[in-house]
Amino acid sequence: MAQDTGMFTVHHTIGNVLCCKCGISMQPNAANMCANCLRSEIDITEGLQKHVIICHCPECDSYLQPPRTWIKAQLESKELLTFCVKRLKNLNKVRLVQAEFIWTEPHSKRIKVKLKVQKEVLHGAILEQAYTVEFVIQDQMCEACTRVQANPDQWVAAVQLRQHVTHRRTFFYLEQLILKHDAASRAIMIKQMDQGIDMFFSNRSHAVKFVEFIGKVVPSRSRNDKQLVSHDIKSNNYHYKYTFSVEISPVCREDLICLPPKVSNSLGNLGPLVICTKVSNHIALLDPFTLRNCFLDAEQYWRASFKSLLSSRLLVEYIVLDVEAVSSEVNIGGSKYALADAQVARISDFGKNDTIFNVRTHLGHLLNPGDYALGYDLYATNSNDSELDKYKGFVLPDVILVKKSYEEKWQKKRGKPRSWKLKSLNMEIDDNVKGRDHEEKMNSEYEQFLRDLEENPDLRFNISLYRNKEYQPSEMASVTDGDDVPSVPLEELLADLDLSEAEDDNDSMRE
Repeated sequence: MAQDTGMFTVHHTIGNVLCCKCGISMQPNAANMCANCLRSEIDITEGLQKHVIICHCPECDSYLQPPRTWIKAQLESKELLTFCVKRLKNLNKVRLVQAEFIWTEPHSKRIKVKLKVQKEVLHGAILEQAYTVEFVIQDQMCEACTRVQANPDQWVAAVQLRQHVTHRRTFFYLEQLILKHDAASRAIMIKQMDQGIDMFFSNRSHAVKFVEFIGKVVPSRSRNDKQLVSHDIKSNNYHYKYTFSVEISPVCREDLICLPPKVSNSLGNLGPLVICTKVSNHIALLDPFTLRNCFLDAEQYWRASFKSLLSSRLLVEYIVLDVEAVSSEVNIGGSKYALADAQVARISDFGKNDTIFNVRTHLGHLLNPGDYALGYDLYATNSNDSELDKYKGFVLPDVILVKKSYEEKWQKKRGKPRSWKLKSLNMEIDDNVKGRDHEEKMNSEYEQFLRDLEENPDLRFNISLYRNKEYQPSEMASVTDGDDVPSVPLEELLADLDLSEAEDDNDSMRE
């Protein structure tokens, strides 16, 4: 303001004084002492802890926060730094400015943290000083790990997942969802059963949380029970074992369903023959003849539950002879469909007869003459379904096409490694499901599951696929395989960098 009016201003200068101890020139402060002399005279870290002992559980990689709380934290993480700082006593006497780790050998059982603190000293002068705190790690198993080590079968809550179908396609998909969301991190044991999976937990709340997760990803219903194990009359303590029975809907993707008359009427006379196109926390049904669709949540399904008329294991391969479009392409639930009239013939009939079927299909946007398709052969199937008998005068179609087939192209790629792989849960196999026949069936169903992932982008949207480091593409393979073979784009694959040796011990990888 003074410069604007042209007035003369005097610049203020700060004079220097001599330190009362060493006599060097310095800017004046409240103590009239330089920083080195202040540090030599006063130690603001006096009375602060510099050696602390912390308890660490090597099994679950958690740290004890007295009196009984265990906190999970990785080395040099924010959680571990916060835990270490909170363990220091008398830190409220100073002002904490900065905290950081000092690198130590992982097997040294030592954690060093460098702290920078400030404190007001003589006559209001503020002194800043850095010092190092050494934390000594002592191994001590937590209560949950102690019980598991003493008796691995000592569980508190068990979750029994069951689906009454003849295949395990749903559990392959559910396994990937569990791994991606880390829903089974609290499980102390996982066992593969005949028609499902058993999960064992050391705490009832962990089992309840897992059951809630299952209800959010697949249509299911559950019930629970408890059994008294022991009790103490004097202290009034009771110990129970809890069991949660979770039943997953038997309706699977690509199944052919005959809707009960009541359900069909409630859905606006949909069907009665519909195809299940997607299963998540709801069931998506599509009429392949009219492209009408609906979505059923778990509550709606279990209110009037129904089963599949034919499952995907009964799909028959057809060859498309001619296709004539009926309607334009539409988007239903994120997937594209188009009605078309097609002429198809069974592959198995070649050289035997000239049977040709005229069908209406929802795959008009995919099929071309000469392509192969998978469908249900209702012409040769003896369907014994009570719901179907309730529709008097209803004429069954000869064929219902479900999806385009790439079987001929898959034959060329048989035995060749994929550019991606999946993680899998470390499961124990029940004695009742072991055997050579069962292993061959499992491998065949798992291979079909991998093909479904490559063919259907919506199916792999919610799961994690990892790059296969051992995969080496060859130019000859790409030429012979052709461009029409479904594959997973490289941009959808995750770099397998977060899989440490500890994870390899717990989870295995499958290609």
